[in-house]
Amino acid sequence: MSGLLIRGAAAVVTMDGARREISGGDIRVADGVIAEIGTGLVPAGEEILDAAGCVVTPGLVNTHHHLFQTLTRAVPAGQDALLFGWLKALYPIWTRFTPEHMRVSAMTGLAELALSGCSFTSDHLYLYPNGSRLDDTIEAAGEVGIRLLATRGAMSIGESGGGLPPDSLVETEAAILKDCIRVVDAFHGTRPGAMVQVGIAPCSPFSVSRELMRDAAILARDKGVRLHTHLAENDEDIAYSLEKFGCRPGEYAEGLGWTGDDVWHAHCVKLDGAEIDLFARTRTGMAHCPCSNCRLGSGIAPVRAMRDAGVRVGLGVDGSASNDGSNLVSEARMAMLLQRVSRGADAMSAREALEIATRGGAEVLGRLHDLGSLETGKRADIAVWDVSGIEAAGAWDPVGALLLAGPARVRDLVVEGRLVVSGGQMATLDMPRLIETQTRLARGLAEGA
Repeated sequence: MSGLLIRGAAAVVTMDGARREISGGDIRVADGVIAEIGTGLVPAGEEILDAAGCVVTPGLVNTHHHLFQTLTRAVPAGQDALLFGWLKALYPIWTRFTPEHMRVSAMTGLAELALSGCSFTSDHLYLYPNGSRLDDTIEAAGEVGIRLLATRGAMSIGESGGGLPPDSLVETEAAILKDCIRVVDAFHGTRPGAMVQVGIAPCSPFSVSRELMRDAAILARDKGVRLHTHLAENDEDIAYSLEKFGCRPGEYAEGLGWTGDDVWHAHCVKLDGAEIDLFARTRTGMAHCPCSNCRLGSGIAPVRAMRDAGVRVGLGVDGSASNDGSNLVSEARMAMLLQRVSRGADAMSAREALEIATRGGAEVLGRLHDLGSLETGKRADIAVWDVSGIEAAGAWDPVGALLLAGPARVRDLVVEGRLVVSGGQMATLDMPRLIETQTRLARGLAEGA
């Protein structure tokens, strides 16, 4: 698609510096870039996308996911467990994954994200059984058509060494670093509008050594890529850090080079005031995963305190074995509601939650210069939400209604100027076939459990 004119939206929510909202707004797209925003734009031969009755936003940005987990949703053994027990229940299943499981599971999760208005996602793949590689996820993203920051995760300390994962799922640290170099060199995009980038992401302080955390940070900075891991997810996580390292997670991270504007941590539910100040001072980012935190009983992350302190916060759906879905607009609603539960009804507005889901995520992932807002010259990642249906019927404020009422599924999603979702359906995939394959693979895993 060389040109597109999105015309006549009820509201265009730009998320630009002034947070402008344009009634009756139009957006002209050319060569994957936003060429013009305004009202009454005259068609110039582009394809017309009628946005009457719709709210138009930047594409949503997902800052934390484990796409491989869409094949292990609602596993009975882990449904009512805290984080560590949940992991122990799922690890034996994941040891049986093949490259096909990885690719199909990723495609399913990416399609679900796209249908929820997400145009750019990170993914944290930290286990590689039976010949699986990060390449499998990157291939899936190419087929689905949304942007991907693929992080090369890793686990190096198995049960025999005092870690959580079974020994069969860990790798040697030399092999981990070697493959990090391979995938960065092969796939990390540096051109404007890059569709694929790569980060380095040891799984967590309880599954890799202090040396690997340090070496990963050194390597990432040498390669100019981002760093990601899990941190301070629940009380078990804090207890482990105090017992094994003699310090809290924030201090551990800082001592190994894991703070800075090229770093973001997932969850951070249990950060204390000093750690929040550390993140704000060093411009370290945080991926807030409210639904997963609820599902695993981890708690409510102090997002209000973080935002007030100046911490960069984005949203993450987390893995589909701990959420158990990949709906990012629903995640934004949950983020808003949980802050209100813990801090009062005025703790977070619908518009602030939407901001976190768009420009907030783009900033955390280092892409606010070209994504996260609707502005002339930025990449054309655009979500079109039909608010004329039953979910928002009677709404006085269509923008507020997007999170307060619905819908939870996007009508159209444009990524790099191309339609990925059209009329509420995937435009890039044979969805019935994908679901059939996903169901077959999941059934095979369940029967062998």
